[in-house]
Amino acid sequence: LSESGGGMMTADTPVSAESYAVALLAVGGALRAVDAVMSGEADNAFVLVRPPGHHALPQSGMGFCLFNNVAIAARYAQQTYGVSKVCIVDWDVHHGNGTQEAFYTDPSVLFFSIHQYPWYPWHWGAADERGEGAGVGFNVNVPMRAGSTDWEYRQALEETLEPCVNDFQPDLMLVSAGYDAHIADPLGRMKLTVEGFYEMTRIVKALAAQHCNGRLVAVLEGGYNVQSLAESVATTLNEMRR
Repeated sequence: LSESGGGMMTADTPVSAESYAVALLAVGGALRAVDAVMSGEADNAFVLVRPPGHHALPQSGMGFCLFNNVAIAARYAQQTYGVSKVCIVDWDVHHGNGTQEAFYTDPSVLFFSIHQYPWYPWHWGAADERGEGAGVGFNVNVPMRAGSTDWEYRQALEETLEPCVNDFQPDLMLVSAGYDAHIADPLGRMKLTVEGFYEMTRIVKALAAQHCNGRLVAVLEGGYNVQSLAESVATTLNEMRR
């Protein structure tokens, strides 16, 4: 890093002099959303922040991410509100390796990631990565082939996520809401449409209603086509507030 504060934190994580302050605000936005949902101020919340977070490891940033917003929000909910069990759903096109790393041995957090595979981040995201020690079975990866569609994503959530959540019975649900699996996004090779993101939101919202009194917080992750990002976020917001 340069004396002015700019440079590369890691090989794929550029920063500027303002990045640290902005990253703190992003984390703060996620924590404020948890406050709103846990206090009953809001039924659910969507956190529109950047930088994203799900690649950030406990010891370093990675992949455009400085701090892991969702992972910090999960632990904050547990420590501040006594939440016993948190479910994190990550539908970004890239595997949420930082979130997996944070909770790999922790049975109090169910982490579910559906992502293009093989793809960035290399060496993470295989189906046999199921957790370690007490955390075995609480890390669920659903690797998807390039070109997967709305129907295949919906089927994966209905056949894999739903039974996992029904068994786990979380007190709070968090979503790493990335939109780079959209067919128009330049950083993925998937074929999701706005309708696909609507369906995933509908499924996760229904699970939160069933198990968490509707307590659901989604935090923006990836999405690099401005038009498809805007349309996909809008459909998530519309379904969450319906």
